[in-house]
Amino acid sequence: MRHRLYYFLPDINSARRAFDNMLLSRIEQKYVSFISGGAPLPHDLPEANFLVKTDVLHGAVAGMIMGAILGAAFGALLINYYDVGPATVLVTTLMGILFGGWASSMAAAAMPNSQLKKFMPELERGKVLMIVHVPARRVEEIEKMLAERHPEIRFSGEEPHIPVFP
Repeated sequence: MRHRLYYFLPDINSARRAFDNMLLSRIEQKYVSFISGGAPLPHDLPEANFLVKTDVLHGAVAGMIMGAILGAAFGALLINYYDVGPATVLVTTLMGILFGGWASSMAAAAMPNSQLKKFMPELERGKVLMIVHVPARRVEEIEKMLAERHPEIRFSGEEPHIPVFP
């Protein structure tokens, strides 16, 4: 499992130095991303991807849960009113999961990530948010390294238990 760490940096130059230190600490580029509230990021700093910036994943999960519930209820109604087999509940539940996940993720793609709302005031002031995904065993090491080498950086939070695969 990985932990997602958030750091605020005062400007682009500080972001570049922090990014270089992350690479020197053997954190791969794909695990470091930046969000800027002001000017666009330069091409040498990786911008946060679509999944981090929007609520797609949260929307998909919520839609799958609701789709499963509604699909199972619809399957139970079909069994009660028509002469169909019990496998109907399984089929309608799976269809509900698929449709609910798809529809909700499409709607959530237009919404900013609700977990990033707390960072918006700082981003609007021109700061840069660095998001780092690090293995759980290296969290303390990375925090200590950044605190020593970058006194201008402000630690802004941590999310534990981010799956490894995204």
